[in-house]
Amino acid sequence: MSDTTGRALLLLNLLQSHRHWSAPELAQRLGVTVRTVRRDMERLRELGYRIDSTAGVHGGYRLAAGASLPPLLLSDEEAVAIAIGLRLVAAGRMRRGAEFALSVLAKLEQVLPARLRRRVSALAPPLQHAPGSSGVSSEVLTDLALACRDRERVRIGYTPAGGERQERRVEPHSLVPIGGDWYLVCWDLDRADWRTFRVDRVRDVEPLRVAFAPRALAPERVDALVTVARTWRPHAQDATAVLDMPIGAFKAAFGEWAQGAEADGSERTRWPVGSASVRDIAYGLSWLPAGTPYRVELADADRDEMRKMLQHMLTALDR
Repeated sequence: MSDTTGRALLLLNLLQSHRHWSAPELAQRLGVTVRTVRRDMERLRELGYRIDSTAGVHGGYRLAAGASLPPLLLSDEEAVAIAIGLRLVAAGRMRRGAEFALSVLAKLEQVLPARLRRRVSALAPPLQHAPGSSGVSSEVLTDLALACRDRERVRIGYTPAGGERQERRVEPHSLVPIGGDWYLVCWDLDRADWRTFRVDRVRDVEPLRVAFAPRALAPERVDALVTVARTWRPHAQDATAVLDMPIGAFKAAFGEWAQGAEADGSERTRWPVGSASVRDIAYGLSWLPAGTPYRVELADADRDEMRKMLQHMLTALDR
């Protein structure tokens, strides 16, 4: 850094730390002449900073608000305070406010020295999270935000509810805050499909140093993916519908609700329809396209219960 550049940054820091400075005071602080101070002021004005000056015995310089927001210089304590405040806003329930806070937080923590990052982590309260979860790591959240912004592939360690840890290679698309939780919407490279992960279940993020071209995803599809992820719960009863329908046609018909479906050869699709009860499984099957042949793989006891339930309905229709 040249002496001129370094002096300009120091001058800017002084202007931001005190409301009014006289030219002799600034010259003394910077170790230069008053004429040099005037030249440095002109350089700052050329960079977009609005600096008001007054003449006379009590004259001097002050940094004023301009038409655009210029860069700001922060002390260590100010940077830590802002980072903590941004984490608190990111944990809030206002979706747009949380998204903006996370965007700024990612920019700040990208350049925050490690010693200050440790101070932020020690002082900041944990991010708000759903009951029963182990909390959202702010480091994970900001790493994912950077990957979304920079369009960089990452490998994440993810533990689904009631499951074992998995490693997934993904192309992050967006982070969505809803009700105190954060959801990562991304393209899963190993499954070649869109997936949604709850961020409090992500334990680490490894940048793969590979950039990717963004994939088109309409905002309403992002909302639908998150809605499906929020409504999914561990299943008390497991069932699978095997349809005589190619996987592509099935996904086209069901959209985000086809999540978890897999191809069974070129002409069939296996779709998990587990739910909290056999009654709910039957309700889910009722949404399958009319006229599509399928069979249901179900435990014997659950099969008997469903048969009795459906027989009761048929009897009621014939009365």
